[in-house]
Amino acid sequence: MSESATEQGMMPPEREVFSVSRLNQTARTLLEQGLARVWIEGELSNIARPSSGHLYFTLKDSQAQVRGAMFRSRNQLLRFRPEEGMQVLVRAKVSLYEARGDYQLIAESMQEAGDGVLQRAFDALKEKLEAEGLFDAAGKKTLPALPTRIGVITSPTGAAIRDVLSVLRRRFPAIPVLIYPVPVQGKDAGNEIAAMLHTAANRNECDVLIVTRGGGSLEDLWAFNEETVARALHACHIPVVSAVGHEVDFTIADFVADQRAPTPSAAAELLSPDQGEWLQQVTGLAQRITRHMQQRAVDARQRMTWLEQRLKLRHPGQHLRQQAQRLDELEGRMRLATRSYFNNLRASLQVALAALKQQTPTHRIHRTELQRHALEQRLHTAIHTLLQTRQRQLAVACRSLDTISPLATLQRGYAIVSRPGQRKILRTAADIKPGEQVETRLADGKLLCTVDEVKSS
Repeated sequence: MSESATEQGMMPPEREVFSVSRLNQTARTLLEQGLARVWIEGELSNIARPSSGHLYFTLKDSQAQVRGAMFRSRNQLLRFRPEEGMQVLVRAKVSLYEARGDYQLIAESMQEAGDGVLQRAFDALKEKLEAEGLFDAAGKKTLPALPTRIGVITSPTGAAIRDVLSVLRRRFPAIPVLIYPVPVQGKDAGNEIAAMLHTAANRNECDVLIVTRGGGSLEDLWAFNEETVARALHACHIPVVSAVGHEVDFTIADFVADQRAPTPSAAAELLSPDQGEWLQQVTGLAQRITRHMQQRAVDARQRMTWLEQRLKLRHPGQHLRQQAQRLDELEGRMRLATRSYFNNLRASLQVALAALKQQTPTHRIHRTELQRHALEQRLHTAIHTLLQTRQRQLAVACRSLDTISPLATLQRGYAIVSRPGQRKILRTAADIKPGEQVETRLADGKLLCTVDEVKSS
């Protein structure tokens, strides 16, 4: 067949030829896009730490191995130093080193394998609670500026409570502290911490709470990573500060609480003002009040001196004599005004009485009676005249009606002819035929006639 195709002048299909670099690039793209980030557990070997700060290693198990790299920006966040033979859990992106064609892992995080199960549980719970909104900043409560009482939920024998009390004693010993004792490590520690949070909220004895313990491994701190504790923190109506472990330690409680403190001592400092600063402020306020009161006393003395001088210039006796003279003058004016006022009232009363006599009801009633009689006569005359006019108009209308009335025509000897039972009048002889009956209406009755002959004029 190929020979036939060649004979007909047809060329074989073109082959796609890859360069080595293009092949490795394509393979790297397929690996990075085809595989999501994965968790891999294995033993570290061939660890290399060049001056660049990157970390190169081999991750192996009993049957296989794979190269790996962790860049400086990532390995600086490690909480331990990777060593040969160490069993680790790595979160990585699968890739390929194009220069050598080596399949490798690009590590994003690494932890000791012993904590791997707990870390996965931690990450899963964190993702779940974050999706539910338990970490939202909008739901965080504001801490009081000066607590009236601080509640501390922790072990009563641990180092954390000693640190908290030491800082509070140093900074502001006047703040009372109430300890809610709970175990902070062990199988049932999480449930007891959650129960104590509910108890503290129900008793409502404090206006802020500290949930705390000292540092430790992930397993030691696990009680503060349990869901019951997280939900109890979120449900607590009292503001809560979480201070679990050291500064590098993070727990689920830290994310849910209203505020995280890196250490128990930092939590105590966060909630207690510095008594030295407060004393300075109080001293400053006292000095300002003293200066203000002194200034007010000086102003009051100056005003009193000024008033004494005015009092001497305007002695009350002189003022009273002037007022007495003024009172006598006003009294005389009042008598004259009163006499004049009553005289005016008396004159006005006389004028009103005279006007009242002229406007007595008897005269008005007589005049009104005369007017009524005249109007009554005018009404009778007008009605009589109107009736006569209407009678004349009616007689004229009756005569006009009789002139055009059919009954008047009948009185003069005429008759109205129509078919029996019909109102239509016969106007021409052609409207009737011989033998038909007709109804003839006269002035004093009707005739029912039979037509013998029809003649046209």
